[in-house]
Amino acid sequence: MSGKQQNEKSIVLESGSACTISGEWEVQGNITTISYVSKGHLMPLYCGKKVKWILLKSG
Repeated sequence: MSGKQQNEKSIVLESGSACTISGEWEVQGNITTISYVSKGHLMPLYCGKKVKWILLKSG
């Protein structure tokens, strides 16, 4: 996960849910991508599938 350890304070959202914090989000898993999502927008699908997104950096 981009050199960051996931811990209990990580913010994780699933595709299709409303974004609660604008920022850079990374797909959880072996093959990842990073996407900027604005607060209130729906978390995107990845390769047409629902995934879990982890907040890397707010802003």
